[in-house]
Amino acid sequence: MTADQLLVCAILLGALGLFIWGRWRYDLVALMALVLLALTGVIPTGSMFAGFGHPAVVTVAAVLIISRALTDSGAVDAIGKGLAALQGQPMLQVSALAALVALSSAFMNNVGALALFMPIALQICHKSRRPPSEVLMPLSFASLLGGLITLIGTPPNVIIALYRQSVSGEAFGMFAFAPVGLGVAVVGLIYIALIGWRLLPRNRTGASKDDSLFEIDDYIIEIRLPEGNKLVGRPLGELERVGEGDVAILALVRGGRRLLAPAPYERLKADDALILEGHSGALKNMVDNAHLEIASGSKFNAEDLSSERVGMFEAVVGPGSPLEGRSASMVRLHERYRVNLLAISRQGQSIRQRISRINFQVGDVLLLQGENATMAETLAAMGLLPLARRNIKLGKQRRIVPALGIFAVAIALTAAGLLPAHLAFTCAALALVLSRLLSLRETYSAIEGPIIVLLGAMIPVGQALEETGTTAIIANFLVDIAGGLPPWMILGMLLVNSMVLSDIINNAATAVIMAPMAAGVAGALGLPADPFLMAVAVGSSSTFLTPIGHQSNTLVMGPGGYAFSDYWRMGLPLDVLVVLTAVPLILLFWPLTG
Repeated sequence: MTADQLLVCAILLGALGLFIWGRWRYDLVALMALVLLALTGVIPTGSMFAGFGHPAVVTVAAVLIISRALTDSGAVDAIGKGLAALQGQPMLQVSALAALVALSSAFMNNVGALALFMPIALQICHKSRRPPSEVLMPLSFASLLGGLITLIGTPPNVIIALYRQSVSGEAFGMFAFAPVGLGVAVVGLIYIALIGWRLLPRNRTGASKDDSLFEIDDYIIEIRLPEGNKLVGRPLGELERVGEGDVAILALVRGGRRLLAPAPYERLKADDALILEGHSGALKNMVDNAHLEIASGSKFNAEDLSSERVGMFEAVVGPGSPLEGRSASMVRLHERYRVNLLAISRQGQSIRQRISRINFQVGDVLLLQGENATMAETLAAMGLLPLARRNIKLGKQRRIVPALGIFAVAIALTAAGLLPAHLAFTCAALALVLSRLLSLRETYSAIEGPIIVLLGAMIPVGQALEETGTTAIIANFLVDIAGGLPPWMILGMLLVNSMVLSDIINNAATAVIMAPMAAGVAGALGLPADPFLMAVAVGSSSTFLTPIGHQSNTLVMGPGGYAFSDYWRMGLPLDVLVVLTAVPLILLFWPLTG
């Protein structure tokens, strides 16, 4: 091997190790790999950022914008109302929800499709007195299965389609993935509806408000501000600072009037009563340090802390949230967003100690107190997904027809071959903005920066694999290891390897790495690349064994109260079914003929 080939292999293996370690986010790891290849001269510095202008990156960004418009359109809200008729029929409920998520996911972002139906699923679980753990993982897996069907269903399909254009001159079309992807999705959905949901634990505590994951009654006390206290006449925010963010001031009682979620600029008066919530240690410290008096004989619970103006809300931290990796004190949660953070749940476990210093992670469930009228906008600004609909409306009915119409035109233009995908969907995104269905702020917030950086950085890394000849060496090595195995078995092995890799690193990164390998193996065998590329497309999006391989799986872990092993319990049989279904379908529609 040449020096450049050794460098590419070493840097790629190092990146894979960091992806698996998970200490640094995947976009940072990808950027580090790109910079190292540029510093060592493997990639010319003048073209190191060319990946950010690649059609795959543009297409993914446009699809994310369109997904935001579909989310806001209210189309899914209208569909979801019909599910209420299935109450009391668990199998039909799971089947209908999974099918709707899969259908939505075929044409929009996987996580967006899942997030739209999560509140509906939790409401159904509450009404039928069933644990969320039976429903949420099936919905997550359905969102991944639905993404297999179309070009825009998942980023790996976009990457594979455009990689095919680089090796054969023509990209996969809008519905080129459907013959294989639809078959796999149907088999997977049948498994989820009949068997999969029954394999999940029923004794896990979910994170729906109605399931009482957060029992706050025992963490509430009433205190009184005595005459002569140094805080008399000072803003309420100064008392909050005494609690160092670990105590929430839920209400101020003055003259028999109770003011819920008081503003931090409210001036304190002597004999004010304050209702506080927090861990016992934090409450004691605040009472001692601020010289407060604990009121005796008063008993409050969560129901006393809601009104027509103020309510309690549970929401999950979504991918790309501005809270991710930051703590409540760092973002000044109460001052900036006017909400009280009462508790955090991570992987089904409630956290109350030093919550102001805990860095939020995707999938964390937060218990918040805030104003009902502004909560929808507040949650959107924080990148949080509500876990119960109540009065929080994510969509506007008047937007359904124009949003769907613009999207349908883009699909038709792409499917007919009149416009390439990146141009058609960029035009659709532009039309959504010009027609005021999306504001510029909403448009830019819809684009997930980490995904764009990952793709823009990894595409040149994948190209370096090919241009240095490293791909050919690895492909020949894999073929030599396979020995005299028939080509269909090698194709199956490539699919399985892609599945395993996507369970530990981002699925888009898996597609970027595995696509050149697939084409190289096909070349070494003297066979067409299409079947092997299709195997990588299916494998890259079949992320069913871990909560870290895909954001959909991460998103349901907290609300469903899942353990790491629960994904294996339901996911491993699904992986086997995917392989048994995908390989014959690939051979049928994309035959191994040279």
